[in-house]
Amino acid sequence: MLFSSGDTHVGRKRKLNEDFFYRDDALGLYIVADGVGGESRGEEASKEGTYSLVDWVLRHKTLIEDYKRSPNPLKLKDLSRMMEAGIQSACYYVYQISQQEDTEGKGMATTMTAALFLDELLLVGHVGDSRLYRLRSGRVSQLTEDHSYINFQLKRGMITPEQAAKMSKKRNVITRAVGKYDYVQVDTYDFEVMPGDRYLLCTDGLHGYFRNDQEILNGMTGSLPAIPGRFIELANMRGGKDNITVVVVEVF
Repeated sequence: MLFSSGDTHVGRKRKLNEDFFYRDDALGLYIVADGVGGESRGEEASKEGTYSLVDWVLRHKTLIEDYKRSPNPLKLKDLSRMMEAGIQSACYYVYQISQQEDTEGKGMATTMTAALFLDELLLVGHVGDSRLYRLRSGRVSQLTEDHSYINFQLKRGMITPEQAAKMSKKRNVITRAVGKYDYVQVDTYDFEVMPGDRYLLCTDGLHGYFRNDQEILNGMTGSLPAIPGRFIELANMRGGKDNITVVVVEVF
């Protein structure tokens, strides 16, 4: 059984909220998307990309139900391909919208982090620098990897974590986005799910203000419906330079 809560806020500096989120406890599907900052009509890219993926997952509901009835590695591979193909389809859809309409829409794109719960398993599809965290037994784990310029340099030893912390001007530069081109490389992961787990999906308008895991742990405790507002307040208190989107999920 799943229970979720979510909210989004424009922040303190932006005039338009280009974030979008989706949550469906019955289906077990949760998505956060962040229209790429500085690109035209990012709010349309995040919304259209999200609903494209939702439609794709719904069209493959029998595949999900079959896995839940009798899970096995081959069926899980099929579901992973389904998730990847769904985000690819959303990418192509957003790209086609940008090509067919006026020049304002050229280059519209979005990040996308999707979590599909399959009873005792969590399937994740991910593009960009929105994030998924898990809280389990008092420990916080980041389950996704940022597709960002800074993380690219960190992984290759080109900069140190200390240097990365000072690179504020390049912090929002991402290396992958849904809809920027007609194809994008999609990361898929799967994780064991346990009763009592809590999950946090958020855009960089929130996680960019986290100072340590203890802050995430503190924010994720207590009443679930209160968590999104608490995190939004934290981000705005520390500057609110970007749109802020938060979705939290608890497993019972």
